Amino acid sequence: MTDHHLYGTSTHTTDELARLVGDRLGLVFIERESDYRGIYHLAATRDRRIEIQPNPIPGEDGGGDDLYAPDHPAAQALLMTMTPAPDPTLQARLRAVEGLHHLSRTDNATGDGRQRRR
Repeated sequence: MTDHHLYGTSTHTTDELARLVGDRLGLVFIERESDYRGIYHLAATRDRRIEIQPNPIPGEDGGGDDLYAPDHPAAQALLMTMTPAPDPTLQARLRAVEGLHHLSRTDNATGDGRQRRR
């Protein structure tokens, strides 16, 4: 099973969020670049992966930006966690970051690879 959580903020930039979360969790975020996602930040350990990226992502064919999480247009920055199992300690520490809001959770515990949204 892989447990995924999505958080969003309208008060912090991706750089600010990477510093805040990195300090809170003792992680170092590395800036990466993707044609699809733009510039994002990645921190990975043996048992967790945390990514921070802007919600607006480059649009197709040079058009305007699209939203990575269109259901949450107010979020300017997104934080995604991936852990092999639910990690309540991690989730509690992230929920304590001022201005960061839990948006959704998905897991692949259906047994057939399909994701179940909670």
